[in-house]
Amino acid sequence: MPRSEDIFDVANKIEQIKDDEAKTLAPDFWNDQLKAQALMKEIKQNKHWVTLFKSVETKFNDLNVLREFQEIGEASDEEIDLQYQAIIDELDENEFKSTLKNEEDNLSAIIEINAGAGGTEACDWASMLMRMYTMWANKNGYKITELDYQAGDVAGIKSVALEIAGDFAFGMLKGENGVHRLVRISPFNAQGKRMTSFCSVFVHPVVDDSIEIEINPADLEWDVFRAQGAGGQHVNKTESAVRVRHLPSGIVCECQTQRSQIQNRETALKMLKSKLYEAELQKQLEARDAIEAQKMKNEWGSQIRSYVLDDRWVKDLRTEYKVTNPDKVLDGDLNGFFKAYLLHKEQK
Repeated sequence: MPRSEDIFDVANKIEQIKDDEAKTLAPDFWNDQLKAQALMKEIKQNKHWVTLFKSVETKFNDLNVLREFQEIGEASDEEIDLQYQAIIDELDENEFKSTLKNEEDNLSAIIEINAGAGGTEACDWASMLMRMYTMWANKNGYKITELDYQAGDVAGIKSVALEIAGDFAFGMLKGENGVHRLVRISPFNAQGKRMTSFCSVFVHPVVDDSIEIEINPADLEWDVFRAQGAGGQHVNKTESAVRVRHLPSGIVCECQTQRSQIQNRETALKMLKSKLYEAELQKQLEARDAIEAQKMKNEWGSQIRSYVLDDRWVKDLRTEYKVTNPDKVLDGDLNGFFKAYLLHKEQK
């Protein structure tokens, strides 16, 4: 099965596991906690890939057994076909997973959604996107934490920041960076006109303890203010919301969802570290491919995906991947888009 070996690189991973596990037996292994945790994480990831390979290998062996039974009339063509298809499906799925090989791919993610052109319609579209990503995260076993929330003036939201925690959250979501365009018969238009609105989505990896981001406190400018919008009296009545500005980069982060200013400061700093890390990754990406790495504006011609509800389709403009059931997509059925993007990027 050469294709399976190519995908998993299993021989090298088994050797790497042996070498790394030998290192964990050293008496001073846990003296450097960060280094030890990083190595344990690497061992876990390599074992994960070996397990996936063995699963395919077992199915392949079962297929050979079925062929032997078929020769003596004790297995049908249908059983052979089903087992063969199961192998193909699992290989395709694992080929997709193998694209998540960058250091940052296995990290959790912060996803920011900002309403763009379209007024109230765009704010409602932002809330629909928030629901879509929340439902995707719930269906795929990720934990969701709301970091920042700005309600729309009439309906929906102006902006929201969510942390989606779990293995490979950033790797799965990184292709969502860009502008998402909605076309529908607007519920906010008395004439029932077809309206177009835009939202921008930005995804950043959440920096964990294995990645050191040094920030000089002198480079930070802090503001405190009263929280606005949803949150209740215990949030809104005190100046617990915080805003931090990183002066060298100009990056600004806000947090107002926690009860105390201290908690909001910790979360805002966490968001800042993630954005600084993502900014560094972006610089590296620009060095490899300046055109692909350009940031897009909230306007016509810059969207990565269109959601056309009255004509019943959703299409990613980078990969041409298209779905004719927008309800399923808006209910969090996004893995097809993620897979198409990651494989498209890998092939390029």
